[in-house]
Amino acid sequence: MTPVNLTGAITALITPFRDEKVDEQALIGLIDRQIAAGTVGLVPVGTTGEASTLSLEEHKQVVSICVKAAAGRATVIAGAGSNNTAEALELARHGQEVEADALLVVTGYYNKPSQEGLYQHFAALHQVCDLPLVIYNVPGRTCSDISVETLAKLAKLERIVAVKDATGDLARVAQQRHACGADFIQLSGEDMTAVGFNAMGGSGCISVTGNVAPDHCAKMQTACLAGDYETALKIQDQLTPLHAALFCDTNPGPVKYALSRLGLCTDEVRLPLVEIDDASKRAVDAALVDLGLVG
Repeated sequence: MTPVNLTGAITALITPFRDEKVDEQALIGLIDRQIAAGTVGLVPVGTTGEASTLSLEEHKQVVSICVKAAAGRATVIAGAGSNNTAEALELARHGQEVEADALLVVTGYYNKPSQEGLYQHFAALHQVCDLPLVIYNVPGRTCSDISVETLAKLAKLERIVAVKDATGDLARVAQQRHACGADFIQLSGEDMTAVGFNAMGGSGCISVTGNVAPDHCAKMQTACLAGDYETALKIQDQLTPLHAALFCDTNPGPVKYALSRLGLCTDEVRLPLVEIDDASKRAVDAALVDLGLVG
């Protein structure tokens, strides 16, 4: 297995739409902006990328665009998540075919599998391709939580090398470090606690805020990895209002609105998501002004 950089500032990319279709040119522009700002990794078609409302063809389209546009300048961790294991296997095969660097694989949402079901789901993905796998644990979205014991069992499989932990529970970082070993990569899936997550043993963040302020997020993660938590905390303080604003409504509604205010794409989302309300827009606008991103 070829070594892949899965640490530092990684952005959970939005999928920009225009007139109900994937806006390919806007997506390429967003990717170029990310890389220029120092983002080391890109995650297309995760939760923030609205994977749940993309067709299978669109999902593959977005991953292919991202790999081609990144052109080796950043690690591409392709979303390959589904609550249907067979579909996840197809997405995993596609990610390998187009030469993504790694895969992000989520727990089975809605169907609430047992811990053994979760293990078998990820083990099947491990068997079907040769790419490193990042397990995505986001119980708030899936109603399914990977236990520390199950994660430790999965970590023994050769290509399961990391977890994106969006539980918001910093104690889990220490528990998982103890159970899985210090070499198992832990990535925060929650922007507001990203610095604390790293201090507890994490190695980076798959960030929503990185869509809007990639340079700030990159500098903050670089500081964390260097052990410079004084600098990291200063940047985190600057980002805190934006972190809060981007989750004032269902993700990715606020982040798409923020990017539309920066002139980078439309704020179009797909049903059952809708445009954020005026109060949420004011909150996002205020955070953008606070950070100096708009006048």
